[in-house]
Formats: sequence, structure tokens, C-alpha cells
Amino acid sequence: MLCTGTSDRMLDALADAAVETVRTKHHKKGRKQGEARDGWVVVDYGDVVVHLFSPDQRDHYDLEELWSDGKVLIRVQ
Repeated sequence: MLCTGTSDRMLDALADAAVETVRTKHHKKGRKQGEARDGWVVVDYGDVVVHLFSPDQRDHYDLEELWSDGKVLIRVQ
């Protein structure tokens, strides 16, 4: 899953919300890595990885292109 946050505060809030929601609803622990101030936070659930980017980092790493042949399961805008 890829997501963009427009500030450090937003990236932290999105990552914390992902960890809490998945823990509460699905009883799975996520492992949060990275720092919002660096523009990239990852929450790893093993089978699913949540990438939270600043706009600049998302453009730079362009993971959509890397996974362009992958199947889109859900798109939220």
C-alpha cells in the first residue's frame, strides 16, 4: 500500500493510525520503521507493507513504476 502525507505530523498520524487500526481490528502487530522527518515511513505486516511518503520522496522512489505489473487491490483518493 502506498500513501502520501503532506507533513511530518501527517505521516506520523497515518502510520500510527494504521498500526492501531490493524492491531484492533485484525489482531496483527505492525512494525513501524523510518522517520517522518526523512519523508518515508514503512509499516510492515509481513504479507502487506504500508509505505507512507512525503510528496518529494514518493516522486523520487516512484514505487508505482516498480510495481506497475502488480494488481491494484484498492485505490483510495
